[in-house]
Amino acid sequence: MFLFKNKKDLTDEQLMQGVCVGDSACFGILYDRYADKMMRYFYRMLFQNTAKAEDFTQDIFTKLIEKPELFDSGKKFSTWLYAIALNMCKNEYRRLEVRRNTVNEEPHPNKTRDMDSENFIDKLDKKTFLKMLEVELSLLDEKHRSTFLLRYQEEMSIKEISEVLGISEGTIKSRLFYTIRKLSEKLKVFSLN
Repeated sequence: MFLFKNKKDLTDEQLMQGVCVGDSACFGILYDRYADKMMRYFYRMLFQNTAKAEDFTQDIFTKLIEKPELFDSGKKFSTWLYAIALNMCKNEYRRLEVRRNTVNEEPHPNKTRDMDSENFIDKLDKKTFLKMLEVELSLLDEKHRSTFLLRYQEEMSIKEISEVLGISEGTIKSRLFYTIRKLSEKLKVFSLN
């Protein structure tokens, strides 16, 4: 099957079949398709920590190459990969919570911000908005942040997000509505009205 097609034309699921039989070219193509996406996802989920995002990206692809047989061929590859990424983030949150409780450490540095200063009004531009959006996203709980990022960063459908998170489409819609409303409230200084 893999000898007669250009491997770059294969679906993610077909490439995973190749990875399962030890085809390193198939792994390379999957890596090229998903490494940047995973890096962005981990960066946003792990409090804009570039080093940690790089480590997690490396870890997820190491897991993929070491245990490709764990892939459920009945699922879409991207859904499966994001589910693994989400579980890795949840484990990191638990680790940080334990550490914070034992060392009395803050889980991330973005908790303080000054949105009321007069100087803030002078800096209203796209870059500032995006930075404030990052801050507000980092303050959301993991469930809402992950749902928002899967929808608006990774551009997944409601159905795909439902499969990744293992919850109903109605719950996804509710989380998105809540998150957008909360972000609108927090970032209302950027509205044109």
